Amino acid sequence: MKTLANPGRRQLASICLAFCTLPAAFAAQAQTAAPPALELVVLGSGGPGATGRAGSAYAVLVDGVARVFVDAGPGSFVRLGEAKLALGRADIVLLTHLHVDHAGGLPGLFKARAVSNRGPVDFKIFGPAGRRALDADDADFPATSRFIDLLFGKQGAFGYLKDFSAPLRFQVNDIDAPATASALPEVRTVFDEGGLRISSVAGHHRDAPAVVYRIDHAGKSITFSGDIDASGLAGLRRIAQGTSLLVFNSVVLDPPGSPDVLYTLHTPPKAIGEVADAVRAGQLLLSHLSPALDAQRDAVKASIAAHYAGGVVFAQDGQRLAP
Repeated sequence: MKTLANPGRRQLASICLAFCTLPAAFAAQAQTAAPPALELVVLGSGGPGATGRAGSAYAVLVDGVARVFVDAGPGSFVRLGEAKLALGRADIVLLTHLHVDHAGGLPGLFKARAVSNRGPVDFKIFGPAGRRALDADDADFPATSRFIDLLFGKQGAFGYLKDFSAPLRFQVNDIDAPATASALPEVRTVFDEGGLRISSVAGHHRDAPAVVYRIDHAGKSITFSGDIDASGLAGLRRIAQGTSLLVFNSVVLDPPGSPDVLYTLHTPPKAIGEVADAVRAGQLLLSHLSPALDAQRDAVKASIAAHYAGGVVFAQDGQRLAP
């Protein structure tokens, strides 16, 4: 005669089986979850000093894929390796200006991209047009196209890289960004393809031609101020309206906390808070941090919070944020 199993035991076994399969179900769900539309990876959060941070540099992931580099300061090559990003589809470079702490790591970045796969690499590079010095105290700045040629052209310092591992081709776009203040700087779309749109506007960084960029995709956006002084804030306000994430280079304390000359190059916390509030930024990331600002974080946050009620984050190398 056949005995029926205890119904209580059957119920207990079913419950145990359900709990045992939960981790696998959650793992499968995590694997199929869509990546964020935009994600920012901070490759360098520092400035010109050797203070333990890489120079200004970022990678932007579009639907989980690394596509855009913004600046390439010294040390970004190392941080790029630590981030373990797949670089096979990275093809856009945005240079805010041509100071060493923003562009000095470009050869290493290009080499890393070239050895990531065997096929040809077509880089679309955007950066400021050049200018001649207006007086003896100013510097000459090459156009971005000339800068790339000096590095990677046939007679360039690193000309060998063009065919070192994979053929490198450069489509360079010089953006008119004069080092003179404009009352109504024009916002222009410089790239628009497959739902990814990149806009630019002239910034202002004393005598250096400078560009502010905004990246939009799938309803999210990231705006990069670059190094910017008071004369460039009008352009930043125009391009950053409603941005999900505002990346603001923060170097100086509120006056008189920093040397006077630095205020001709950078924006203090009070003004950063006013701009972030005016453009209704979803979140504010302070980057390009100086040791002086790092040491006064509470005062900086309080100054910004007096005008801006959104979240404020201090950047760190290796940090990842999804706006």
